[in-house]
Amino acid sequence: MSFSFTFDVLFVIAVIGGALALIDGIIRAGHRSRLVGVLEIIAAVLFLLSLFFAGIPLGALILAIVTIVLLVIGLALPGRGSVALAIIALVLLVVWVVLGQHWIVIPGVNS
Repeated sequence: MSFSFTFDVLFVIAVIGGALALIDGIIRAGHRSRLVGVLEIIAAVLFLLSLFFAGIPLGALILAIVTIVLLVIGLALPGRGSVALAIIALVLLVVWVVLGQHWIVIPGVNS
C-alpha cells in the first residue's frame, strides 16, 4: 500500500497563519484584552478545523475573515500581546484569502 501526500502552498500558508493567530489569542487571553483573546482562540481553532474537516459551519473563508478582524482589533487595543506574531498571522491570512479567492493569480501557487 502506498501513501502519497502533496503539499499545497495555500494550505501551508493557511495552517501557519491559523496557528500563529491561535498562539496570539492564547497570549492575549492571559492579559488585559481577555475577550478579544478568547474570541480569537475560538475563531482560529474553528478556522484550523475547517481546513481539515468539511462540516464546520460558516466555512474557512468566513472564519479567516473573522480571525483577521479579531487580529486587527487585538492590535488596536492596548495590551501585552505579541505585535510581531499578530502581524505575521494577519499577513498570512490576508495572503491566503486573496490568493484563495483568485483575486491575484500566481502560477504554481493558486493557478
